Amino acid sequence: MTQPVSLLFGVHAHQPIGNFPEVVKDAHERCYRPFLETLFRYPEFHFAVHFSGWLLDFLLEHYPQDMAILREMVKRGQVELFGAGETEPVLAVIPEQDRIGQIKTFSSKLKKNLGQKPQGAWLTERVWEATVVPSLADCDIRYVIVDDYHFICAGKDQAELDGYFSTEENRRTLDLFPISEQLRYKLPFSPANDAIAYLASLADHQQPNRQSAAIYFDDIEKFGIWPETYHWVYTEGWLEQFIQGVLASSRIQTQHFRDYHAHEKTRGIVYLPTTSYIEMSEWTLPAIPAHTYADLVQRAKIEGWYERSKSFLRGGIWKNFFSRYPESNWMHKRMLGLSARYVALPAKQRTSTMQQCLYASQANDAYWHGLFGGLYLPHLRRAIYNNLIELEALLDQCQPRPTHYEEDTDLDGINEIYLQNSQLQAVIKLNTYASLCELDAYALKHNFADTLTCQTEHYHRKIQPEPRQEANHHQSGIASAHDRISFKHVISQTDLQPDTHPQHLFVDHLNGNLLTYQKLPADDDKTVCFQSTHGQILINKQIRLKQNQLIVTYGSDGDMNGKENLQMQTEINLAMPSCDGPGGRYRQQKRNLAGFGLPLEINDFESIMLEDDTLKGSVILHASPAVIFQAHPHFSVSQSEGGFEKIMQAVKITLIWTFVTNQQKICLEFKKRD
Repeated sequence: MTQPVSLLFGVHAHQPIGNFPEVVKDAHERCYRPFLETLFRYPEFHFAVHFSGWLLDFLLEHYPQDMAILREMVKRGQVELFGAGETEPVLAVIPEQDRIGQIKTFSSKLKKNLGQKPQGAWLTERVWEATVVPSLADCDIRYVIVDDYHFICAGKDQAELDGYFSTEENRRTLDLFPISEQLRYKLPFSPANDAIAYLASLADHQQPNRQSAAIYFDDIEKFGIWPETYHWVYTEGWLEQFIQGVLASSRIQTQHFRDYHAHEKTRGIVYLPTTSYIEMSEWTLPAIPAHTYADLVQRAKIEGWYERSKSFLRGGIWKNFFSRYPESNWMHKRMLGLSARYVALPAKQRTSTMQQCLYASQANDAYWHGLFGGLYLPHLRRAIYNNLIELEALLDQCQPRPTHYEEDTDLDGINEIYLQNSQLQAVIKLNTYASLCELDAYALKHNFADTLTCQTEHYHRKIQPEPRQEANHHQSGIASAHDRISFKHVISQTDLQPDTHPQHLFVDHLNGNLLTYQKLPADDDKTVCFQSTHGQILINKQIRLKQNQLIVTYGSDGDMNGKENLQMQTEINLAMPSCDGPGGRYRQQKRNLAGFGLPLEINDFESIMLEDDTLKGSVILHASPAVIFQAHPHFSVSQSEGGFEKIMQAVKITLIWTFVTNQQKICLEFKKRD
């Protein structure tokens, strides 16, 4: 009689730190709760699960009854828990000491709250670099799961990938399970009977004297949150049909990874290249190389040579996101700097709050973008900065920094100047723009320069000139989010235009031309001075902090004739947390003028308040003498599993004046709501 194939079935549940509570609650109702309740009815169906740390905390607090179900399934031996980093970081891009701390923290949380210490770990976005092996091994993790694609890129044949392999790094060993790409695309999108038939067929290909495994581990959100999946998986009963079919089959047995690992021997040594899942290798590339890569893959599929050659059709690696997006790179390098400061503190000065802030700032979501990833989502970037700024303030209390210093934080060859006091921090990029790339209010824990410069994305060509509405998928099943083209908003060609300069604060134009500056010596260490030349006229720009105020002063020297014809304007891109939602508004003399999502123009402008409920504070903008005030929302276009969408990134304020006086003073004042 044919020996049954071992189905190693696992799901990964994750929500980004800083996600909206209503989004998490909706995910619980459409996915987490019905999934757990369905599986609970079938104790013979063994499976593995990984809930990321922040999501697990949320569910324990808000849905203890569902967590009691999970705890009971652990207790009765139905569920194997998988570990990871506490805040779902990409382990390969955080320091070694933080990797170990993150993994141990989460393993302890699982043991305390659910009664099981993990032996296996989920790798965020299945990003593999050999450097993570020692950290995982030192934390008593015995095996991890990665895609079969990783193994194929190492020269393995698909037929070999029915068990686990071993690797080593710096004298530490770790075992690796290859996730089946076939199963990733079948579950739950193909009919349950088709998926069961495929699993049963694997029993016919077993090698003598060894137990073959069918390995599945993927996002639980495919079981209810992705488009159409709730109706398909629960209303039409796909999940129940699948479970019942697996349990009824004599050719399939469900098994825990830990049990399979304990009873089966390794298939041998393997060294995997640095990679992630296939789709990620396209997402990490800039638009033009991504076009080339995608076209080559499509050609290979049409001509029938993709499957045998896909290991040689590789795009970029996950770390390319840091070189693709300056905003991602800046957050990452700021995090690394604060991690180093935290580690350098004497142990008695380190606090649990500091550690929590550091780990939260390492959460992966806001650092990348593809079909998933949250770099384009302001509220996820804001969560990173909330924690970075809080951590920095705590570190400054223990080991104060200079009020004025210079360094190349993001390693781009251009230095930045830091001005900081106990209330504010301004970071000025020493490129030609003399603009602010970061502006932090410590009481508000917010970076007002946290916006995104729009760039051309590979997927923009899907909506040029006319979007394709078709999707390739199982005709008798439903479409995966990877195959869909849909729209949450109307997108025009104008919306797709890339920005011509960074969306910083105080980017200046004179008569419509972008000004370039040179740094000048300053009289004190509280002021940074710049100068720009326009014919015979010199434009001076000074930036300084005064308590809770940022003050930028413009002046001019030289031939004053015709000066009334010189129109000066400065562009201030302010990241306001409420964006175009109902919580943000312009106020003047206690009167609401408009929401941040609407355009606004004021002649003879002197002062206005930007009030933000999410921020729980406000920004007051002053100009002396009076100027012309123009404001409108700044949007970007991106894609998600829900379709193409426009997302407000900042309030773009433009102040315009002519040089009728020798000096123009602009002040931003930051206040926390009482």
